[in-house]
Amino acid sequence: MSIQVTLTDDYTGDVSPDPDRHGAHAQRRVLDNATITKMSVGPMDNNVYIITDAVTGKSLLIDAANDPETILALLDALPGEVVQILTSHGHFDHWQGLEEVNRVLAVPTVVGAADADELPLAPDLRLTGGETVRIGDATLEVIAIPGHTAGSVTLALTENSGRVHLFTGDTLFPGGVGKTWQPGDFEILLDGVTEKLFDRFGDDTVVYPGHGKDTTLGAERPHLQEWRERGW
Repeated sequence: MSIQVTLTDDYTGDVSPDPDRHGAHAQRRVLDNATITKMSVGPMDNNVYIITDAVTGKSLLIDAANDPETILALLDALPGEVVQILTSHGHFDHWQGLEEVNRVLAVPTVVGAADADELPLAPDLRLTGGETVRIGDATLEVIAIPGHTAGSVTLALTENSGRVHLFTGDTLFPGGVGKTWQPGDFEILLDGVTEKLFDRFGDDTVVYPGHGKDTTLGAERPHLQEWRERGW
């Protein structure tokens, strides 16, 4: 049975599964130099993102997290061609569809170096931060922010207008940073998010997390001290 994917350009950033609707539902946001398509997959409401360069149609897939047949159905509904798959970090819920999606697409796979051994396949490129990922004419900056995992990476896409779009994986969400487990990791993560994201980018910067709704740095900035005081 073929999987039906509904794609809308009415972008809200909320693609969480709706039990009253059938099939998969994706939203596309049009920027001045690219499009961002977002869809939720799997029981943990993982976000999948496809960033497509407006000039060449080349695309980057971020987190083949689950439901590979649904991801492939979405790609069939989109114009352009995926030329690379990036995994935001090594936790299993962000790569359960990776092997099957990559078996079909046969494109290079990318992940933070410290998380490379967590993936079900050997990545073609291991990132340490400071690199750029080029998709057609679009360039995304790689920002390494450990804490949630040692190899977590955030991608920064800058529009021609100057507005920045951050794909943060499980590093930053509406309401706080990602979960940490070892003593000291929370401080490492919050310091990294503060210095590498909040101290650098403006309030209109959009944040696209690995689960749930989008947010902006401006919406979250007033709560940084509150997060530090509560310790999570």
